[in-house]
Amino acid sequence: MNDSTQTAAKATLTVKLVKSIAGTRESHRATVRGLGLRKTGSTRTLEDTPAVRGMIGKVSYLVEVL
Repeated sequence: MNDSTQTAAKATLTVKLVKSIAGTRESHRATVRGLGLRKTGSTRTLEDTPAVRGMIGKVSYLVEVL
């Protein structure tokens, strides 16, 4: 088996930006951008890793996990 066949079963999370980042801390805005979210209502499907979960936890009041 090679690496490409093992990566097919990765778990994912879908994250949606539900509140505006206006008026939030700069570090929280950077975290939202790091998740790949731009406008309110935008969604992104991300790999389920501890780093991504930590980012979601940091800005949990702005995002929703679908």
